[in-house]
Amino acid sequence: MRTAPTILHLDMDAFFASVEQASKPSLRGKAVVVGGLGPRGVVATASYEARVFGVHSAMPMGQARRLAPNAAYLVPRFELYRSISEQVMRLLRALSPLVEPLSLDEAFVDLEAGGAAWDAESARLAGVKLRADIRAVTGLTGSVGLAASKMLAKIASEEAKPDGLVLIEPGTERAMLGPMSVRTLPGVGPATGDHLRRAGITTVEELAEAGEDELVRLLGKAHGHALYAMALARDDRPVVAERETKSVSVEDTYDVDIHDRVRVGVEVARLADRCVRRLRGAGLSGRTIVLKVRRYDFSTLTRSETLRGPTDDPAVVREAAARLLDSVDTTGGVRLLGVGVSGLADYTQEDLFAQAAGERVEELAEEPGDDPAEEHPQEPAGRRWPSGHDVRHGEYGHGWVQGSGLGRVTVRFETPYSEPGRVRTFAVDDPDLAPAEPLPLVPAGSAGPGVSGEPEPVVASGPSVRTGPRGSGAAVGAVDDAGPEVASPGASGAEPGAPGAAP
Repeated sequence: MRTAPTILHLDMDAFFASVEQASKPSLRGKAVVVGGLGPRGVVATASYEARVFGVHSAMPMGQARRLAPNAAYLVPRFELYRSISEQVMRLLRALSPLVEPLSLDEAFVDLEAGGAAWDAESARLAGVKLRADIRAVTGLTGSVGLAASKMLAKIASEEAKPDGLVLIEPGTERAMLGPMSVRTLPGVGPATGDHLRRAGITTVEELAEAGEDELVRLLGKAHGHALYAMALARDDRPVVAERETKSVSVEDTYDVDIHDRVRVGVEVARLADRCVRRLRGAGLSGRTIVLKVRRYDFSTLTRSETLRGPTDDPAVVREAAARLLDSVDTTGGVRLLGVGVSGLADYTQEDLFAQAAGERVEELAEEPGDDPAEEHPQEPAGRRWPSGHDVRHGEYGHGWVQGSGLGRVTVRFETPYSEPGRVRTFAVDDPDLAPAEPLPLVPAGSAGPGVSGEPEPVVASGPSVRTGPRGSGAAVGAVDDAGPEVASPGASGAEPGAPGAAP
């Protein structure tokens, strides 16, 4: 353990939803839910205004709509999120060569390795400056945790949410952790939490008092030892700049169960090709092919096959996935399919399965880019207008799709730098309306909305030091079946009650 809080954990606040609010003035301060909008979609991110109603990431979208019927429901714009994430990661890499990204919106930074901090005060100043720089460059807010270990830095950033900074002084860790729920510790999910609760253990302090032997008896050797160390605030894991990829996979959820066995096979082959495109894009190959099938009754089956050597050949992956599918009964219907490759390597080896398949397929480099169904399964032919995506009209300029359906599309015309805009409705095949690229959230040369250039006041809070407001956060979850939001056609400018509009 370090003697100074020089490990930083950054977590961008409600990242996807915050990006949408920053780019759409009419949604600022209102409930926004981003995720798959089909009947089986799930919530990727909910704004803090939506969380007040109980909406959270990984929740079925149908349940979210029941909890917050007047929220804005938007299809994710992953390319925009990735570009903003890279802006944030560049700021982190300017602080240190040791940056460990966990996702698009979350990363650890070893401040000491970059000479950015060496004690509590220098670490706090680095954290304050980072938050100001992120706001200036992206217009968004992030929460920062500073501590002597990765585990504590992540806990600190959760305490800092939203838009805050918490620094845990070395020597105060156990006093801070003691009264917290055991669910605060990494690796303690609902099942482990319930198991510990039945044993009379609900707080971290009670976990430490139970002793290592008792935890091993309750949870097994590996988990018991690890949990006891965490209860004592022990964590010596280093920040690792390059995280090893363990697997590459893709999956789709279907609005309507697939009963046709031939159609299931076609979908599996398509998923295998997409998986290989991702595999090759990362410069990897793999030995183990994995098939995931979720059936009509929500039962999920996983089958795998390990090849003689690593491959990135689409014919090999398709054939292996087809063989795995043969061992699964799909007669009742299938609601989700997935294909993955694990046992990764950075080289390939000719495989007998490919030889048996005859002539090898053409290189994927000659194929078109990723299938758009990757993020919007079952995309119909013709023009699509996903809710929240950018458009441009020949007369009215830049806007975003508020909803579509029944041959009409409703567009709100505004930009990240304008006042809330007007709503107009068009025919879906209007020749003057076309998809557009997202605009930058912050104009060139601007410090971004709400940036004063002055650090926020620092407030002492128990054994930690906190900057900014206190709140609670939720992790970004998976996105499933992102499809277009459906809106009833309305008159031009009819804002009240428009589907996809915020309350």
